[in-house]
Amino acid sequence: MIPVTKPFLPKVNEFEEYIHSIWERQWLTNNGPLVNELELKLKNYLEIKHLLFVSNGTIALQIAIKALGLTGEIITTPFSFVATTNSIVWEGCKPVFVDIDEETFNIDPKKIEAAITPRTSAILATHVYGNPCDIDAIQEIADRYSLKVIYDAAHCFGTKYKNKSVFAYGDVSTTSFHATKVFHTIEGGAVFTQCPHLLKKMALMRNFGHDGPDEFSELGINGKNCEFHAAMGLCNLKEIDEILDKRRLLSFYYWKALANLEARYPKLNENLDYNYAYFPVLFDSEDLMLRCLKALENEKVYCRRYFYPSLSTLPFVTSPHMPVCDSVSRRILCLPLYHTLTSSDLDLITRIILRVQNYDRPAEIERLNHVIPINNLKPVFAGLQNGAV
Repeated sequence: MIPVTKPFLPKVNEFEEYIHSIWERQWLTNNGPLVNELELKLKNYLEIKHLLFVSNGTIALQIAIKALGLTGEIITTPFSFVATTNSIVWEGCKPVFVDIDEETFNIDPKKIEAAITPRTSAILATHVYGNPCDIDAIQEIADRYSLKVIYDAAHCFGTKYKNKSVFAYGDVSTTSFHATKVFHTIEGGAVFTQCPHLLKKMALMRNFGHDGPDEFSELGINGKNCEFHAAMGLCNLKEIDEILDKRRLLSFYYWKALANLEARYPKLNENLDYNYAYFPVLFDSEDLMLRCLKALENEKVYCRRYFYPSLSTLPFVTSPHMPVCDSVSRRILCLPLYHTLTSSDLDLITRIILRVQNYDRPAEIERLNHVIPINNLKPVFAGLQNGAV
């Protein structure tokens, strides 16, 4: 079986060393020494001044919205994981969707201004697949209308824009350290800001608003993370450069092998150091994508329709039609991509996809059926699918 992703796991003995130290201290959570060590090492690796390690990427978004005091409407993208929209609604705000750019799949800044109303308080944009939004255009609009900017950068660990971590942009950036991400702490996430005052506010918020043992200075939530998750992060951070290099090589292997596929890929932002977080393929048609998906699943290769469906179709939101997002979300497929994937795995995956495109065309089958009864062709197509022909 080839899953769409596998978490990177360090050597067991390295992780056990940290676990033994936790046992000795008996300090399991509440801003323990490993959490502090991870935060410091992440700041050094990312070359960023301020960050807070939190329990997950969704809590990170909720803390960001609350800390910025957002109300009313928040302009956002319909092409993201459901947590982006959920966080807006959960915090009592209204998501206002703006369609995506048909080349990058990120929110289209040319369409943002038309969605701004007197009730708009912020723009919450997602850097889809680790590919940065048009950060400069979004910030220019935000400055002109006095709006806050939050970036859902859940996919972005290791990505740089203009030689800086993409986490350095916006009033607040958030990320996920979930097990499926390039860098993970099993469960976890982080918030980033350039503002020391806002950092302090969010630090209080993640710990119930505690400002000392018996004082509370903020409305808070339990957004802390624990020593065990920090231990996994410390182990994985040692390997992150190798992980990023491997993902880059695998992605280039895919691009070369699928050069003749009737599909395209997201246009990457300029001034970018990319982390190759996913390998998304936008097929020319939904029919071709679905036939490839089925053929791959028949061989126990599992991909993901990521993101599908459009968030504008969620039952608890109202939204106008998002034609670009609706089209992209129906045709997109993320292929397997993880550290231990081999060239043989990629050869299998790409051969199946190209066979579906080149030999399993409905029009061609219909034409052949006029010459040879379709039942006589079934063994041939079965052989193609199983690699026997």
